[in-house]
Amino acid sequence: MFKKILIANRGEIALRIIRTAREMGIKTVAVYSTADRLSLHVRFADEAVCIGPPAPRDSYLNIPHIVAAAEITNVDAIHPGYGFLAENAYFSSMCAKHGIKFIGASSEQIHQMGDKSSAKETMKKADVPCIPGSEGILSSYESALEVAKQVGYPIMLKASAGGGGKGMRAIWSKEELKKAWETSRQEAKSAFGNDDMYMEKFILEPRHIEIQVAGDQYGNACHLSERDCSIQRRHQKLVEETPSPFMTEALRKKMGEAAVKATSFIEYEGVGTVEFLVDKRGNFYFMEMNTRIQVEHTITEEVTGYDLIREQILLAAGEKLSGENYYPRRHSIECRINAEDSYHGFRPLPGKIIQMHTPGGQGIRIDTHAYAGYVIPPYYDSMIAKLITTARSRDQAIFKMRRALDEFVVEGIQTTIPFHRQLMHDKQFLSGNYTTKFLEDFQPNVHFAQEH
Repeated sequence: MFKKILIANRGEIALRIIRTAREMGIKTVAVYSTADRLSLHVRFADEAVCIGPPAPRDSYLNIPHIVAAAEITNVDAIHPGYGFLAENAYFSSMCAKHGIKFIGASSEQIHQMGDKSSAKETMKKADVPCIPGSEGILSSYESALEVAKQVGYPIMLKASAGGGGKGMRAIWSKEELKKAWETSRQEAKSAFGNDDMYMEKFILEPRHIEIQVAGDQYGNACHLSERDCSIQRRHQKLVEETPSPFMTEALRKKMGEAAVKATSFIEYEGVGTVEFLVDKRGNFYFMEMNTRIQVEHTITEEVTGYDLIREQILLAAGEKLSGENYYPRRHSIECRINAEDSYHGFRPLPGKIIQMHTPGGQGIRIDTHAYAGYVIPPYYDSMIAKLITTARSRDQAIFKMRRALDEFVVEGIQTTIPFHRQLMHDKQFLSGNYTTKFLEDFQPNVHFAQEH
């Protein structure tokens, strides 16, 4: 087992990893930018190393600085968390080169699944259902035009190196394609330094359902059931729940088998997620594989009883899986509390938290790095907390979430708490009959809190 782990991340996920490592008797090293010197992950780690100024490219994305911090603190392993370098094949290879275990997928696996186009080709070979579209990277606008004609509109143009909705466009007609081709490539080049594009058939009224998977160093793989992540804005998740209210036992079995097949085919090591789009008839299509821990891993933990960070560390240390699949025994919902104005396009609003009170009680979990007096920096993701409720049924989990949101007080900044309070009373959400297009028709009501 590892004696010391460096966490190449910040905020709540860094603190989350520190907690599990401490429970396992493993010492931790935090890295931080000058903007994060007062963050809780810096305070609670056994050691902390400043790796640069606020901009991510100079700190949390600076591989030489992180590797140097790992070497001077003599760590056995690096945990990348999510975001930043978590799915960076070069970073994984550099850890291996310096004799440091990367707690995650190998550089080959990250490269194989990180490029969306090559991932799709790999899944076709694994006999996992994929969305009809281009065979690999589109070489030109003319080739995009031809594929769109073959697949049929509407189509989705996507950045091969993409994520978070960057470089992604839904196109409904031939007339829209030229402009979308140029703007998508420019956006992808700016965000990822790579303007390679591919195309898929646009699935109407889809749900975004992902399967949590795990694989060991000996070829064993299993899944821990699904999460429904369909409540999104700009392809960024806002609410997740497990089990999915859309799911049937037969569909869960088929999707679980497909996810394990995908995991086994690439001989995946570690904890990951296979993401699918599911249409209203229950047809599902591979979308991507995330070779890292997910923000929403918490709800899977709550319904299965497994600490997924602990499992990541054990698998990286050579632990063997039993190969048994796990299914939810309860219902869990996560609301992402972001420093955003949900009444004006969810625009980020960093600033200082004056007062903060978090809810408590049975079935309530809060993962946060924020506190009264904490200044949310403008350089990073706007999420400040994850609020998770767990109960025996979906209705009970929703009622618990309503109560928890009423107790959650953050003063000094605007947050998405009012949005979540309204959502937990929305008839369509309560019915469980929602898709990734839910927010297109949802009208945030600034007066909702006063009315209720």
